[in-house]
Amino acid sequence: MSAPIRLIEVSKTFTGQRAPAIDRVNLEVAPNSFVALVGGSGSGKTTLLKCINRLVEPDAGRVEIEGRPASDGAAWALRRRIGYAFQNVGLFPHLTVGENIAITPRLLGWEQTEIAARVSELLALVNLPADYARRSPDALSGGERQRVGVARAIAARPSIVLMDEPFGALDPITREALGEAYRALHDKLGLTTVMVTHDVQEAVLLADRIVVIRKGRIVADDTPRTLLAGHPDAEVATLMAAPRRQAERVQALIDRERP
Repeated sequence: MSAPIRLIEVSKTFTGQRAPAIDRVNLEVAPNSFVALVGGSGSGKTTLLKCINRLVEPDAGRVEIEGRPASDGAAWALRRRIGYAFQNVGLFPHLTVGENIAITPRLLGWEQTEIAARVSELLALVNLPADYARRSPDALSGGERQRVGVARAIAARPSIVLMDEPFGALDPITREALGEAYRALHDKLGLTTVMVTHDVQEAVLLADRIVVIRKGRIVADDTPRTLLAGHPDAEVATLMAAPRRQAERVQALIDRERP
């Protein structure tokens, strides 16, 4: 089976910038895996993600989706095959929740009865009541809007989902709940997910594999368990030590309160 996503020597330099945003990146994402891209601001992780669905066009190298060059055909056609969820959701305020979820199926020419059934199915899947389909996005909480954003991303049954800081603007409790809910959906539906996050703890808890990016290049790529155990690159080791230190501090507080 071909890798759902494959990047081969992919580079991108934006106009007016001397250094490349991503620099000769090679990355292969296995079927049904959950990969987290982490790194500091300006590291290139979002640019890399957007090269996968051609929201950013690489200057060099090749992106393959399910064994075929991503550059084959129109970019809009590729994007209709790939789910995309991001931090600010981007729901259309003049459309109802149901109409927002139905955008891609409608563009693909689905029958209205099939669309209605899919909207109902997805609302249940993301744990929202069926009557939310008739609501305005403005009537929803931030967490509810993010659930709608996830539903919209998977509405046309894509096998690949890209997520760019999808839960970053939410409070910690809602963020954790939605992360766990999405991971359950990923497993249930057999998706292939690539998620950008600045939260290393989120990456450790949700992903099968963590890719650390610095100055447009991949500097570490392994399982959370392996990276938590240490890394020869000092910056990667410091980055991955953060969630372990947090856990140790919490455990110390718990131990201190015990009689």
